[in-house]
Amino acid sequence: MATKHAAGPQPLATQSSPLDRTHLSRQTFGDRKLEREVLDLFRTQSPIYLGRVKAARSDNEWREAVHTLKGSARAIGAWRIAEAAERAEAGNPSSRVASIAQLESSVLEANAFIGSVLETPEPNA
Repeated sequence: MATKHAAGPQPLATQSSPLDRTHLSRQTFGDRKLEREVLDLFRTQSPIYLGRVKAARSDNEWREAVHTLKGSARAIGAWRIAEAAERAEAGNPSSRVASIAQLESSVLEANAFIGSVLETPEPNA
């Protein structure tokens, strides 16, 4: 079943994989090299974005940091991260500790998966 977000239809994050490879392939026009570059960039940048979420001291800083992480996750099809970020963005300040834990868990899971994808050699073209 799919939900409708601003970025278009996206599957719910109940699938077994933390990354929607079909979505990513569409985003990169089927260019496997570009796909790997985008995944490597996300794996490098997502801990920085998560650090900004953790360091947020104002509501505005919180919203900006969570929104950035949400957009980056949606771009690569990391729906669990995007959904956790969306909940965090809409939540109240009293739920931030739980939101950070969910975001951190989702980012770690996605980055571990991305690592396994990047460690797999590309088939010869």
